[in-house]
Amino acid sequence: EVTVNTTELFRDPEFWKTVRDTVLPEMQQHQNIHIWHAGCSTGEEVYSMTIILQEAGILDRVKITATDINRAVLKTASQGRYPERVFKLYEQNYKEFGGKNRLSDYYTVKNGFGQMNPELIRNVKFRPFDLVSGSVFSKFDLVLCRNVMIYFDKVLQDKVSKLFYESLFKYGYLAVGAKESL
Repeated sequence: EVTVNTTELFRDPEFWKTVRDTVLPEMQQHQNIHIWHAGCSTGEEVYSMTIILQEAGILDRVKITATDINRAVLKTASQGRYPERVFKLYEQNYKEFGGKNRLSDYYTVKNGFGQMNPELIRNVKFRPFDLVSGSVFSKFDLVLCRNVMIYFDKVLQDKVSKLFYESLFKYGYLAVGAKESL
């Protein structure tokens, strides 16, 4: 297995602004909100989402499933512990996103690592999942799978796209990477 695990908090701040300003207002009308981070890697995008949900005051109403084929990166994601040196970039991304607070309000630094606040993931389930051979396991209001399918050939992209379609509630949202197309 070869997986590419490149990610960061609030990567592509314009994307996160769109989620906050366009997608969340629609989803906030739901009593319960279900989100799937497919191919979540080391979890930075999951934490980005939970911070947005916290700032919107709806984190308690959201259930998030975060999956990846690579169990080692899932462990990192569930621990929320990243090298302190990366937080300078993360702080800049958060600032460009236009967050309500300071990113440092959501993590603490100790022994050269930034530790994300565990409360952010109290409603997150991290689990292994193979997008290529897996099947529908739940329904979601929002599925995020950014910069994963660019590594798949057309046949696999079509298969995974069908999986996402079948996993979305009617009028649900699918977010893919800027370099991906359906």
